[in-house]
Amino acid sequence: MSKNNNPVEQLLKEKPYLLLDGALATELERHGSNLEDPLWSARVLLEEPEQIHRVHTDYFKIGADCAITSSYQASVAGFSSRGIKEDEAIELMKQTVYLAQQARAETGQAASHALIAGSVGPYGAYLSDGSEYVGHYGVDDAQLEAFHRPRLEALIAAGADVLAFETIPSLQEAKVLFRLLEEFPEQSAWLAFSLRDATHISEGTPLSECIESLGEHPQMAAIGANCFPASIATDFITTLKQLTDVPIIVYPNSGEQYDPVSKTWSGEAVCTAFEDVAPEWYAAGARLIGGCCRTTPEQIERIQQKVTIG
Repeated sequence: MSKNNNPVEQLLKEKPYLLLDGALATELERHGSNLEDPLWSARVLLEEPEQIHRVHTDYFKIGADCAITSSYQASVAGFSSRGIKEDEAIELMKQTVYLAQQARAETGQAASHALIAGSVGPYGAYLSDGSEYVGHYGVDDAQLEAFHRPRLEALIAAGADVLAFETIPSLQEAKVLFRLLEEFPEQSAWLAFSLRDATHISEGTPLSECIESLGEHPQMAAIGANCFPASIATDFITTLKQLTDVPIIVYPNSGEQYDPVSKTWSGEAVCTAFEDVAPEWYAAGARLIGGCCRTTPEQIERIQQKVTIG
């Protein structure tokens, strides 16, 4: 694949950094959707797709350069547990792209350049037990490939501009995903790990080893992390910048802690200060910046207002 087919690279030639969207699921909850379900935001896809369209529209209206689709928790296996057949599951996953595309088109010229990133959540998200923050699933490569392939095929067929491999806790899973991506040589993807700390991904593998294994992959649009405490973002970016020239992506969560058993959040939210620390992230080398769980369009808009490039 030629890197000229990488839409992130192309857009970064026009803009100093890309503003990602923020939380989807917690915005859906704020608008009244019930996500108490193993399918999480994919439940809303089944029952209230107009709410997903509404959230995408809200982010495009404040100037987001990218919408991440509602397919993070969507999978053939997950839908099957609800009695949904594979053909319908594939169509539902395609629908996540169509909803974002529709919101982009309806928002007008301000969003016309924006990218649609097809969300590919980790195997642990399907397990719905928080293992996307641990990474030791006890499954082999073949099982991971069989799980991920239908979603990749669906998102690409629906026209996602780029894929978002996100909250990936293990190097094994990251390698599997990029090996699958090679079956689609015109497609690119970003890789966002979940983190144990500023220098290790969730399973404990050093960032240096991850970059050594995947950092030069020609289909890598960006590399970084998501759904981690913003307090370690600057140190993480600084570490990563020393290891790679690939664009760095960060979209932390609010700083609160998620309990996968009770499905609740606790602790102090620090996302209201994102706009104060995001300029540090840019200065350290981040070129795709946004928010993950518990962040809002208003907070993402303030990032845009504060990260001004002279």
